[in-house]
Amino acid sequence: MAAGESAQRFASRLREMQAETVHVGMVDAEGEFRTKSVSAQKAVKLVSEGYQFCEVLHYWTVDESPFLDTAFPDQPAALDVDTLRAYPFADNEAFCLADFTGPFGARSARNVLRAQLDELESQGSTLLSAFEFEFNLFTDSREKIAENAYVAPRSFAPENRTYSLRTFAVHSDLLKGLQRTMAHLDVPLEALHSELGPGFFEAALTYSKGMRSADNAALFKNFARAYFARHGLLAGFMAKLSLDLPGNSGHVHLSIRDAGGAPVFADSSDPHGISEACRHFIGGVNLLLPEMMAMVGGTVNAYKRIRPGTWAPVMPGWGIQNRTCAQRVINDTPDSTRIEFRVSAADANPYATLAFLVGAGLYGMRNRIDPGPPIEGNAYARPYDKDAALPRDLGEAARRLAASGKARKMFGDSFVDSHAAIRTKEYADYEAYLDRISPWEIRRYLGIV
Repeated sequence: MAAGESAQRFASRLREMQAETVHVGMVDAEGEFRTKSVSAQKAVKLVSEGYQFCEVLHYWTVDESPFLDTAFPDQPAALDVDTLRAYPFADNEAFCLADFTGPFGARSARNVLRAQLDELESQGSTLLSAFEFEFNLFTDSREKIAENAYVAPRSFAPENRTYSLRTFAVHSDLLKGLQRTMAHLDVPLEALHSELGPGFFEAALTYSKGMRSADNAALFKNFARAYFARHGLLAGFMAKLSLDLPGNSGHVHLSIRDAGGAPVFADSSDPHGISEACRHFIGGVNLLLPEMMAMVGGTVNAYKRIRPGTWAPVMPGWGIQNRTCAQRVINDTPDSTRIEFRVSAADANPYATLAFLVGAGLYGMRNRIDPGPPIEGNAYARPYDKDAALPRDLGEAARRLAASGKARKMFGDSFVDSHAAIRTKEYADYEAYLDRISPWEIRRYLGIV
């Protein structure tokens, strides 16, 4: 569609929404939205004439520390007019996603995902997917937690239990408010419930087609944090806050439909009701996950969650309705047959995660990768295979991604180099911290050895 036609359609929708202000959001490498608020008139002009944004979004780590010596010029970008939505925190305001274009845009996980979806759609197929996120709520602000040296932040609803009626009865206004906020933003929730532990909750998003699923996932995390902050609470999507508490998952459910709308992963003649295409998709994900894990786990903390017995698998594998596996096949009915990817944590970048899954799954389908038989029983009881296991930390994951020829062929050198560089810097910052003398060492050794 020509820029002029897009601008006209965009302007028409803004008038229908009676929007006077548009929040233009770009997603950085960590999945955080960086936004500017502009007038509706200015937003229409940006659609028509293009958008410029500082390139630092792909040159800094999660703490906003640039790690490259550059002038940080603006780079060309474009608004995605199909992402225009109502802004949930004010009347007569709208929200729209943008992304870098041209050579610099090749660094963007969202653009990488777009390329994978385009390949799938060129075959006449459509991806259906949905994310589900576990998260923590705290009554302490970030400032208060910092004052307490990040030790034992106070949890919201400390009496909380899994699937708790009491939690929802006591805090129904707050939780219904979250659902209303997401509905206003057009991010529908399939379910919302309390999870195991104080202040733990899980939100399952309704499935969507193509890019919209990842957009909804990114919007949910960012706007949920903002919603709870407006109520004096801190929402945390860290993978693992404490070894004494469960981790926060970011599972992904996905399936494929053919041009006629039929489920590609279902086959009623198979004993498990799944097709060869489904098996090959699983095989590709299992095969490539160890070398591309940095796309799924992009933080140091993500690897603290991947431990035996924590519902977060340490090795690739699959099973039928088996929650201890990396990939769980859900085969209740042919129409709902899908794969649940259980490795990603709540801190994962939805675009990078889904790009990996589609790219690896398509690789498996093209090359007919056999995943082997499904795992029965507890997957953690299998002998640990170091060669087949997932990387143990972010440093190893970043090195393996940078060295992956398959990743470079699938996602491009620009993305792989950029993504691996940011993860390498993140792990280097962690190692520098570990080099400090810790309170544990002083308490353990001072005056004794």
